[in-house]
Amino acid sequence: MTGDRPTDERHVPVLRDRCVSLIAPSIAAAEAAGRRAVVVDATLGMGGHSESMLQRFPEAHLVGIDRDTEALALAGERLAPFAARTDLVHAVYDELPEVLEDLGIDGVDGVLFDLGVSSLQLDERDRGFAYSYDAPLDMRMDTSRGITAAEVVNTYPESDLLRIIRTWGEEKFAGRIASAIVRARETEPFRTTSQLVDVIRGVVPAAAARTGGHPAKRTFQALRIEVNEELTVLERAVPAAIGSLRIGGRVVAMSYHSLEDRIVKSTFTAGTKSSAPVGFPVELEEHKPYLRSLTRGTEAPTAAEIEENPRAASAKLRAVERIKAGPVDRKTI
Repeated sequence: MTGDRPTDERHVPVLRDRCVSLIAPSIAAAEAAGRRAVVVDATLGMGGHSESMLQRFPEAHLVGIDRDTEALALAGERLAPFAARTDLVHAVYDELPEVLEDLGIDGVDGVLFDLGVSSLQLDERDRGFAYSYDAPLDMRMDTSRGITAAEVVNTYPESDLLRIIRTWGEEKFAGRIASAIVRARETEPFRTTSQLVDVIRGVVPAAAARTGGHPAKRTFQALRIEVNEELTVLERAVPAAIGSLRIGGRVVAMSYHSLEDRIVKSTFTAGTKSSAPVGFPVELEEHKPYLRSLTRGTEAPTAAEIEENPRAASAKLRAVERIKAGPVDRKTI
């Protein structure tokens, strides 16, 4: 456990000011039209981004979604002064349409995604997300349901372990690691993170570890993605967020590795281009783009932000604005 420090001391939101400034115009437009703006923090975490938005926009209503019940509780404490303007919901972010329907909300002005594992999950030692200390091999963001990382490494066939570690972890030694896991579990099932780290260390060359970081980093990432179905959920969630927007509404997404960013980029790009067939003489209304890009490629944290919060170093930010009604292209990677 990380102790009883206040949530705002335990969590530094990544690119907080930039995220808020990107969503600000859609909130201002809603208020100018005489209605209350609704913003969704689809990955609430400990509520840092949400707190900033609620402070800056005293009339806006926020819907906060998180699959982690502990994060919801901590965010609830942090956002207690704004309780009259918040709905905090235990759900996965691809369930956004159902959450909004249950709340009677027919359209939103902004959606924020801060993807990947949260500071809370990394810091809480008993969650098993980190390879730097021993803990039960769990890795579930929602500890009330789903399979654990221990179940994955103890029961998946070697071919599936190889696929997961190679694809989700982009690990070039995936074959060695998968084989070593299968051999080791025949002697003793995996229960803790240190058991898995020891097996990985035994097959990853020392030279690779010196240049590529901790030898277990990519395997842990792969298992976390598999346990929480992160990329499958994201493929559904980004189109769902775009589909929930009012005209002029915005989606801001921060990703932390190439697989997440590829999904976000592909979905955003599909909406910013004409869907007219090649060679079609006239662009019909239904073929026109329904999104406008707000960032040129990806934006990254400044050196000062990385110094304040080293976990921000790999963040990539993209944002789009909904400019036209119509169906959302759900094609991703």
